[in-house]
Amino acid sequence: MPTKLLMPLLGEAVTDATVTKWIKSIGDKVEEYEPVLEVNTDKVDTEIPSPTSGMILAELAKEGDVVKVGAILAWIGQEGEAIPQEGEPEEPAAAPAYPQAEAAPQAAQIATTPAQSKLSQATAPREIGFISPVVAKIAAEQNVDLSMVPGTGMGGRITKKDIERYLETREQALAAPPPTAQPTPTPVPQPTPAPVAAAPLIAPQAGAYTIRQQTAIRKAIAEHMALSKSVAPHVSTIMEVDMSRVAAHRTANKETFAAQGVNLTYTAYFVVASVAALEAYPLVNSSWSEEGVRIFNAINIGMAVSMGEDGLIVPVIRNADNLSLLGVARIVNDLANRARAKKLQPDEVKGGTFTITNHGVTGSLFATPIINQPQCAILGVGVIQKRPVVISDANWGDMLAIRTMMYLSLTFDHRIIDGAIADTFLAKVVETLRDWS
Repeated sequence: MPTKLLMPLLGEAVTDATVTKWIKSIGDKVEEYEPVLEVNTDKVDTEIPSPTSGMILAELAKEGDVVKVGAILAWIGQEGEAIPQEGEPEEPAAAPAYPQAEAAPQAAQIATTPAQSKLSQATAPREIGFISPVVAKIAAEQNVDLSMVPGTGMGGRITKKDIERYLETREQALAAPPPTAQPTPTPVPQPTPAPVAAAPLIAPQAGAYTIRQQTAIRKAIAEHMALSKSVAPHVSTIMEVDMSRVAAHRTANKETFAAQGVNLTYTAYFVVASVAALEAYPLVNSSWSEEGVRIFNAINIGMAVSMGEDGLIVPVIRNADNLSLLGVARIVNDLANRARAKKLQPDEVKGGTFTITNHGVTGSLFATPIINQPQCAILGVGVIQKRPVVISDANWGDMLAIRTMMYLSLTFDHRIIDGAIADTFLAKVVETLRDWS
């Protein structure tokens, strides 16, 4: 009987994905867990592996199609097998999960020592729902029985962090009792932006232009930006900040951070300064809703990362208020590197409550960026450069000095906050950076 290749659940609140590339074609042989196609959701590309070994009998989605979670992408079976026609009864199947997890014999026999027995007792078998391709691949490689892994995702779904935590605990159990697992906080649900219809355009004369097909990422950016401008009244305020102390601190500590494998970038300072301002003015860490303004308890900072012509992606630094400068810098390095390498997971670009975009890397002085919905504000960071400024001294009076300066802009949703709050918030960011010690 041919096996369905289903669109898996790739992250919390993900309902569909766009097929970007078929890696295998009809008639190609495929091994279990071998990638069959690539899909894109929230600007993150993910390979979908085969749930079984066999031949690609049919492909039901074309490149560029938007496919719902649980829909059939392809049929995989043996050469000559007939594909069930629509309406034809099929053998009973479990709820859509990808791929269907089977108990690994070795994993079932793992509790042989007293320490391992404690691990087995702490993770009683349970029914498995949706699992992502990444989780399925790890389970296959590490011989993990997924029915033994506690899931902390939506509806008890097993996430990548869950299986990594389980493997870590299993390794520790070989030598000592496992530590008490801490539940992963549930990400803040984010409303799915509705697509915005583009206005009709009057085309130039034939032959006066060439068509460049829009990628799934560019389409997602276009829809998200148009939505943001249509629902939120954008207002921007701009301030100047003396970055001399931050520059001196970074120069003095770069080697210390590098010894720990961390590249100390200015972005880490912007995150820490934004956290200080969000703690002082929590209304900026919010989202608009018809029932009222949702002020978030967690501070999850999104940082825009350029992927060249492919556009921007915004990975999220979760619970940034609990991190030191070193911790922030380490996460910034990791997310930025994996974003450019297209190795992010869909959940890593969700749940942000405030965004920072560093347009100054290309030499821009200041800008008025578009709010990353459903957030209510975004910080724009301009180029850092030395220039003459007037400073005041108690003994010498006003004088010209060469200082390391930068412009910061805050674009905010005028439905939620007004100019006075926006200015005091941005002033707090400026103060934190200016007085860094």
